[in-house]
Amino acid sequence: MRPPVDTDKPVTLGVYLTKKEQKKLRRQTRREAQKEVQEKVRLELMPPPEPKVRISNLMRVLGTEAVQDPTKVEAHVRAQMAKRQKAHEEANAARKLSTEQRKEKKVKKLKEDLTNGVHIAVYRIRNLTNPAKKFKVEANANQLYLTGTVVLHRDVNLVVVEGGPKSQKKFKKLMMHRVKWEEHSSKRDDPDVDDDTKRNNKCWLIWEGTAKDRSYGEMKFKQCPTESMAREHFKKHGTEHYWDLALSHSVLDGTDD
Repeated sequence: MRPPVDTDKPVTLGVYLTKKEQKKLRRQTRREAQKEVQEKVRLELMPPPEPKVRISNLMRVLGTEAVQDPTKVEAHVRAQMAKRQKAHEEANAARKLSTEQRKEKKVKKLKEDLTNGVHIAVYRIRNLTNPAKKFKVEANANQLYLTGTVVLHRDVNLVVVEGGPKSQKKFKKLMMHRVKWEEHSSKRDDPDVDDDTKRNNKCWLIWEGTAKDRSYGEMKFKQCPTESMAREHFKKHGTEHYWDLALSHSVLDGTDD
């Protein structure tokens, strides 16, 4: 079987400028643009820009004109300032993305390029009967455009997620740190689960790696009362090794206890 990623390709690292270098580059670009405008004015290809007058520099720029009729000059300056402000706001509005474009940009950012392989993570949770925790797992997977499955079985609740590396990093933070698995919750918890299991509830990352393609569609929950049903569910998608790994992890965890 060929690996999903071609390891012979040379790895190229992007060049990142420091803050100081970015400022310097901006200054140089602005200076070049100003020189170009000056050349055009000198060659009479465009009219010279009118002086940028503000209330603070009014006397310095206009001089004797400001002294002769200060009221008229002030009105002219205020009109010029309003015109500049309006042009600035119109330029901002023209650059502003629409609601659909912003949504597309966000989706594009979250939907990562998976041509070099799909990143997969398998989590095992001792108890996943709490509806709030189920909702967190499902909602975050859908928001990060991760596919996968959640199999609910006694002591071996398995969460398999597939997607890009950035999405996996965020989901891992959720599963390993943000969700407080050992916390007691509501009356809606399963009454058949004993209090000791709820108190010692925990999440393990039992495997992570890459594959060529996705094995699952949208994140769905599957209740499997028996081990054979759970294995059959994974076998249907060609990933029964996830279940075998989780089961062996559960046995080892039981012997440690």
